[in-house]
Amino acid sequence: MERIASFNVDHNILEPGIYISRIDGDITTYDLRVKKPNGELMSNAEMHSTEHLFATMARNSEIKDDVIYFGPMGCQTGYYLLVRNADNARILDVIKRTLRDIIGYTGEMPGKSAAECGNYANLDIEIARESCRRYYEAVKDKGVEDLKYR
Repeated sequence: MERIASFNVDHNILEPGIYISRIDGDITTYDLRVKKPNGELMSNAEMHSTEHLFATMARNSEIKDDVIYFGPMGCQTGYYLLVRNADNARILDVIKRTLRDIIGYTGEMPGKSAAECGNYANLDIEIARESCRRYYEAVKDKGVEDLKYR
């Protein structure tokens, strides 16, 4: 069986950051690595809450027509953001702005009802805000040159 690209990244040295995981035609997959792998993991509530807020904000941003997917990694250390026709500098800007917007968000949790979500009781804005605050501190000074795995 062919080994998938993400298994070729040395997770022993991977740090929190924003990376280009892969490019498939006009689709770029960004690795938003929130936690150092094989260390502290995100709780389900942290992943789920941040996913609701980030996905909603990204799909309402200037890149809304190009966002294909935003969701958590199964290993509980980050998220994947898939974008069509990505300009890396612009996407980096949108990611950082979205994190700042979540940190300052005081509205209702998007999709927090039984009709909208299969686990709506597991959503907490404060958990998402704190997670995004910590992650933003790790990535706020990152530039396009930092998008490559080391």
